Amino acid sequence: MKPVNIYTDGACSGNQNQENTGGWGAVLEYGSHKKELSGGELNTTNNRMELSALLSALQALTKEGLDVRVFSDSSYLVNCFRERWYEGWRRSGWKNSKKAPVENRDLWEPLLALTERHSVSFYRVKGHVSLKQTEAKLTALYEKFVEWNGTGFTMDDFLYITEMNNRADALATAACPPMEGAEGREAGSETDTVIHFHPDEQENL
Repeated sequence: MKPVNIYTDGACSGNQNQENTGGWGAVLEYGSHKKELSGGELNTTNNRMELSALLSALQALTKEGLDVRVFSDSSYLVNCFRERWYEGWRRSGWKNSKKAPVENRDLWEPLLALTERHSVSFYRVKGHVSLKQTEAKLTALYEKFVEWNGTGFTMDDFLYITEMNNRADALATAACPPMEGAEGREAGSETDTVIHFHPDEQENL
């Protein structure tokens, strides 16, 4: 079975400020078929946008039992699944190691439920990488990618994955709602999700 590749990113201009704007983007890929998703919120956080990107991508899958590969530059997201932080959260009634409530539980719980429907692997990428660099710099970045994710990826794989994650980043940035609309608007309200279908889309993901 071919894997479904999901490339995600979140953005938040003014992260940690009381008033800010955030967006998320995701690219789903199954063979030659692609689907792009994006959305945004006012008064949010970068971590929430990172989680929202993957949550929306998994919600777009119409089948269960898929082999899914997630590529993200969010160590918050990737490490939670790789190191299974969520197991401790569940055992402790959704309290963290400091006995405080786990942040973003409203996103983590549906996200965990969706990942349990599939076989999901998580891969960490470096964000905001320009492919217009010297060969030596790209080689160093590839070696770091292999250090994070193992030797199962070629240099060409790395370059393509970086290109797709840059696309997710562009979608996230474009989806950030304008700050001028913050007044009188409910904090955290979501903009319309933008969905683009690849021209040769023939089957549901």
